Amino acid sequence: MTEPTQYAAPTEIDTAVPHSARIWNYLLGGKDHYAVDRAAGDRVCAVFPGMVDITRHSRAFTGRVVRYLTGEAGITQFLDIGTGLPTVDNTHEVAQREIPHARIVYVDNDPLVLAHAQALLTSTPQGATSYVHADIRDPAHILEAAARTLDLSRPVGLMLMGVLGLVADREEAREVTRRLLDALPAGSYLGLNDGSTTDPAYTEAIGRFNAGSGAVPYTPRTPAEIEQFFDGLELLEPGVVSCPHWRPEVLPFGMPAEIAVHGGLARKP
Repeated sequence: MTEPTQYAAPTEIDTAVPHSARIWNYLLGGKDHYAVDRAAGDRVCAVFPGMVDITRHSRAFTGRVVRYLTGEAGITQFLDIGTGLPTVDNTHEVAQREIPHARIVYVDNDPLVLAHAQALLTSTPQGATSYVHADIRDPAHILEAAARTLDLSRPVGLMLMGVLGLVADREEAREVTRRLLDALPAGSYLGLNDGSTTDPAYTEAIGRFNAGSGAVPYTPRTPAEIEQFFDGLELLEPGVVSCPHWRPEVLPFGMPAEIAVHGGLARKP
């Protein structure tokens, strides 16, 4: 296969164009966003009010995955790509509550995340966190930078939460995932979720967002397409499901029947 194009992550904050990380932060109740991001988020919610549920349950899913990996699988290092802006229960906070010496590398391409990187770098004294400013479509650069903090000869929890929908071409998204996993040893895990096509109102809202926002388009996929990202891995029960129903727990904001985000967790044999 032809070597992928090298993608340089922008370093200047463009406040005239919404960005997915800042919109997500707004919908989660964070403070790090601009008027253009709030307007884009409000337009999505006007068509699809359930978008706030999606952000909440996606974040809760991430927490359950990290707690499983630290508490049951013995994973002590994480590569979290598509980090977004820090809110609550970031990957390192959840991991280091269980394993204080856990090491975490965050990756994002939003310059505002770069500007707030110090907020992510609040590791325990025993562990470590670092931040890589990079595009997911440049796995070689991500892996090279991550190796300065992580020991890539030992199992890693690879976290791809809500980020592969930003790679519109399905085969490119699968290739990026494969290249990342190929660099990790047996016993590593892939935790992944993405927006799904299971709710027509959600699909319509995302379509309108893509057409009118000027931001990088987001591509929901069918649950079967999301499951393909786990090809060659040992998928843990209950498989790829709507995120609230992956090893569910009681949450303060209730349990919907289903939301249009599907995900799962799998082990590299």
